[in-house]
Amino acid sequence: MDNNLSDLCCQNRSCPDHGQTGKDNLKVDSRYGNHNQYRMLLCRTCKKRFSERKGTPLFGSQLAAETIERIVEHLEDGKGIRETARLIGVNRNTVVRYSRLIGRLGQGKDRS
Repeated sequence: MDNNLSDLCCQNRSCPDHGQTGKDNLKVDSRYGNHNQYRMLLCRTCKKRFSERKGTPLFGSQLAAETIERIVEHLEDGKGIRETARLIGVNRNTVVRYSRLIGRLGQGKDRS
């Protein structure tokens, strides 16, 4: 598994290093998930722990990242909410939720 943390930053808004990548202030504290696939990070500056997924549309998600990527691809290809839901096999409300989280709703190809 990738242990490169240089593109991640502290999620604690009161931390002096909040939002700053490449500070070398993060370390992997533990892992979680069904297969320990996600990292819990510890900020050495403020001593707060948080998930590597915090601050992303993937945080708290029950869907695999690949499924979310497929949702985005279908919407970017101009497919509608219901069609995307049918193709992927999820509820249409799930597609709506992720399209809003990711900011893709209505940004598909021009349908004219």
